[in-house]
Amino acid sequence: MKKLIISFKSSSEVMNDFKNSLKRASKGKIKEPHHEISFDSRKSFERFAKNIHILSSILAFKPKSIYELAKLTGTDVSNLNKIVIFFEEIGAIKIKKSILNGREIKMPIVDYDEINIDLKAA
Repeated sequence: MKKLIISFKSSSEVMNDFKNSLKRASKGKIKEPHHEISFDSRKSFERFAKNIHILSSILAFKPKSIYELAKLTGTDVSNLNKIVIFFEEIGAIKIKKSILNGREIKMPIVDYDEINIDLKAA
């Protein structure tokens, strides 16, 4: 099961976690592979938290395009595009591009089965 962990940490805490993970990996002691996104800015964390329903909708509905996702969530396509770009930049989603009838279609993909929010450091 692929897991995404969201946390709120300072950059020094992130570096310490990275060093510890690297040590555990070199010793072969990694429990479960996961991807972690750590925010050091409250503004970015709040933007993520405010739009987490978009990630849930992608997981639940598996939309074929951002336009379809906008219809499913009742969100304006322009605003949704900004949210999707933000999620893609931080690594929470991937965008698969394809051409359909001469138009580029962007399909949002959440590549995780589980999303955990770790607020110990907040």
